[in-house]
Amino acid sequence: MAIRILLAEDHKIVREGTRQLLEQSDDLVVIAEAATGEAAVELCEQLKPDVVVMDVHLPGINGIEATRVIRLRLPSIRVVVLSAYDDDRYVFPLLQAGANGYLLKTTSGDNLAEAIRSVFKGETVLDPQISSKVVGRLAQIRFHRSGGPSESLTERELDVLRAVSRGMSNKEIGESLGISTNTVQVHLRNIFAKLGVGDRTEAVAYAIRQGWIVLEQ
Repeated sequence: MAIRILLAEDHKIVREGTRQLLEQSDDLVVIAEAATGEAAVELCEQLKPDVVVMDVHLPGINGIEATRVIRLRLPSIRVVVLSAYDDDRYVFPLLQAGANGYLLKTTSGDNLAEAIRSVFKGETVLDPQISSKVVGRLAQIRFHRSGGPSESLTERELDVLRAVSRGMSNKEIGESLGISTNTVQVHLRNIFAKLGVGDRTEAVAYAIRQGWIVLEQ
């Protein structure tokens, strides 16, 4: 069954180009387009797409507020931000609003398609530039915990964590390490449990603070 997508973008030529790129894949179908934030919210309520590809600058309510409303009212809908901006004033408010992914408009059509598939499966996808910003910010935050990790990470788990720090998806990690995507997911669950964290970015931030990995600039 194809993943149903809503495009929220105020420039018609960009919407048309994005639709053409995505619909080259048999498992992706664009069911609607919105030129304003309000229209994006209304179409989500009416059509309940699987994934919204969201621009930041939209007439009316912007992409940040539209994302917040959609994720609050319809939490099953995933949102992938596709933006020309990597500024902190956009990145962190959008992630806090509930965006499941953040890609820059310099990305390829194949990367966007793969990101949509990943967030549809429940993963978080960040452009490498955005990932660096996020883990850098989290590395400065002091996480108050009663104790350290329950046990040390294995060498393979550290390999997975290093790959995550480079912004690689589960599929890319599996291909680089010669393991299945399911095995990558198992390693990630074990890492989260051992470190007492809730997601990939917290795990990387923890590892940076411990000196286990060094974030490449």
